[in-house]
Amino acid sequence: MSVRPYRDIFRRKSRQISVGNVLVGGDAPITVQTMTNTLTSDAKATIAQIQECADAGADIVRVSCPDEDSTAAMPEICKASPVPIVADIHFHYKRAIEAAEAGAACLRINPGNIGSAERVREVVKAAKDHGCSIRIGVNAGSLEKHLLEKYGEPCPEAMVESALDHIRILEDNDFYETKVSVKASDIFLAVAAYQGLADACDYPLHLGITEAGGFRIGSVKSSIGMGMLLWSGIGDTIRVSLSSDPVDEVKVGFDILKSLNLRHRGVNVISCPSCARQQFDVIKTVEVLEKRLAHITTPMTLSVIGCVVNGPGEARETDIGFTGGGKGTHQVYIAGLPHHRLKDDNVVDHLVSLVEEKAAEIEKELAEADESPAQIISPAAS
Repeated sequence: MSVRPYRDIFRRKSRQISVGNVLVGGDAPITVQTMTNTLTSDAKATIAQIQECADAGADIVRVSCPDEDSTAAMPEICKASPVPIVADIHFHYKRAIEAAEAGAACLRINPGNIGSAERVREVVKAAKDHGCSIRIGVNAGSLEKHLLEKYGEPCPEAMVESALDHIRILEDNDFYETKVSVKASDIFLAVAAYQGLADACDYPLHLGITEAGGFRIGSVKSSIGMGMLLWSGIGDTIRVSLSSDPVDEVKVGFDILKSLNLRHRGVNVISCPSCARQQFDVIKTVEVLEKRLAHITTPMTLSVIGCVVNGPGEARETDIGFTGGGKGTHQVYIAGLPHHRLKDDNVVDHLVSLVEEKAAEIEKELAEADESPAQIISPAAS
């Protein structure tokens, strides 16, 4: 019996589209998105938040355009943004046209909800004229009335049918630069809907567990739902929906991809939960290290283990390893091999220095190879 290699993820084959200068789908890296929560009409505040998200690694940022004041601010926002902007449109077709004209790279809109066929044609024309892609965003909480009457309640079949109906409208207008989402706050519903949609079309899929909750529970629900889909090869771009700072969404998104070896950004700290065997304060050390290393974007691994039971083994698999030893003297590993010992009093400063040196070496190697560290993905994930 042939067994699938346990670390391999074979991504679903999808067509590739462009969101500004960012590729989505095909063999492109899985992108991480978030959404601003400032008033879009306040261009200064919105631009500042977009920059914070971009600094955290966001590839694409979405902004809501509910009114004319919002789309009036879009030219300034799109021009200043370091990443492509998606305009979030609901119901009003003129906002979509204004956003396209203002420089949005993508329109998040459901074509079946914006009125007549003529209005749809106008939006599609604006998207084509200005190089916009379109995201169809189906949500279990806002399914069309006729689908709720047909199925009785939000269900995977209703969500997939809704998505395919919207896709058909765009295809009838000769538009194919499309990505699709079928989000729900219920993990089982969302996963089943995405699985059905993945089988029903070849468009790139935008993953999300919508309205997932606050930082802790939302991160857990998103990790379970999107993790299941990503592990099975489904998903081309993701957004972690949290009642939290948008920067948190970006960080959790990268952590999900990092955990699945799909994409790497920054230092992956592998640490033990600590116990009576620990030879230093593991929890406090890791807490400080994560803050001190937040500025590192270069992909690398650091193990911080409290004792020799698992420390040497974990260190063998990481770029830099640190294992607690007796009498306040600990072992540092470089590239999996014992390198030198370290006393209690300067652990954090010393490890930060080692990581920064290693990051600089990796950056130099990548520069010589003309690769961007932010785009590093696992070979098996492409």
